[in-house]
Amino acid sequence: MSSSFLITAQALQARLAQNPDSVLLCDCRFDLVDPDLGKRAYDASHLPGAVYVDLGRSLSSEKNGLNGRHPLPDAAVFAQYLAALGVNQDTLIVGVDAHGGLYGSRLWWLARWVGHANVVVLDGGMPAWEKAGYALTAAQPAARPVGNFKRGASLVSSVDLANMQAGLGRADRLIVDARPGDRFQGQNETLDAMAGHIPGAASRPVKENLNDDGTFKAPEVLRAEFTKLLGSHPAKDLVASCGSGVSACHLLLALELAGMSGGALYGGSWSEWSSQPNAPTETGPSRVNG
Repeated sequence: MSSSFLITAQALQARLAQNPDSVLLCDCRFDLVDPDLGKRAYDASHLPGAVYVDLGRSLSSEKNGLNGRHPLPDAAVFAQYLAALGVNQDTLIVGVDAHGGLYGSRLWWLARWVGHANVVVLDGGMPAWEKAGYALTAAQPAARPVGNFKRGASLVSSVDLANMQAGLGRADRLIVDARPGDRFQGQNETLDAMAGHIPGAASRPVKENLNDDGTFKAPEVLRAEFTKLLGSHPAKDLVASCGSGVSACHLLLALELAGMSGGALYGGSWSEWSSQPNAPTETGPSRVNG
């Protein structure tokens, strides 16, 4: 079990004090209802030196009505984007948000997707940073020189719509949905045109990965919970889904923290699945593992 994909506020402050040029802080705050809220919050205050990384513009590609609300970006384009931010092969990328790592984990997954291993999420986010007594600023950081990062072999797994459709009902697949339980069951849907979930999916709301203070649960706690959820399935059978491929990255990060590697991301998630003509869907509680 490992917590190497998280960094505490104290450890981050020490790293910045020792070698600030080796770290790229990425402020990933966002709001699904008000997409510009994160940038407004960043302009008001952020960690010193942090750049703003927008979920809709930088961590996603263009929508076409059938590919979900936050389609995965082109991998080559995203690798070039990281280099443009100043990322070198050995730069420590730190995803920061104020949402328990929800949006920082999307950056974490994408960086690993294009082969950058040295990426972490600030555990507890900005609330933890402020609680530790560290400074915030409204000052814009100076632009960095273009970095030498080049796209490498992917360090994560993903599946696309065709794979999901072909694999529906397979015995060696467990779809786990990270949306809140009410949306999973088909209640209170406000973001997507259709309510419900992919047939056969299990429910694991993203908040269940966290303590009350927004930090991740201890690895041994996560491992016990995921062991129960997976049942007889190995971790490699798990496909993480959610509304648009964001919370699912948080689920995969929690799995890694539990020492249970191998799960895949369905990037289009429910927003893509439910946009397809005659897509099979279910409502109601999860029928998996009770």
